[in-house]
Amino acid sequence: MPKRVLQGTVVSTLNQNTLTVSVERRFKHPVLKKTIRRSKKYRAHGDNNSYKSGDTVKIRETVPISKTKRWEVIE
Repeated sequence: MPKRVLQGTVVSTLNQNTLTVSVERRFKHPVLKKTIRRSKKYRAHGDNNSYKSGDTVKIRETVPISKTKRWEVIE
């Protein structure tokens, strides 16, 4: 099964080796036909602390690393 890859912006880097990434998706409302933006935060594992808030990163699914981390930074 292929692993999902998402693109988002880094929101927080307060924890060591952990990034909080906000991923935004856009879709059209079924009745109103209006484009809606929804965002969701993911906790991702980044080996070195080279990322800052506002950076655009790609994350991919992985085996559970901790209680909340199920993603890793690939770019």
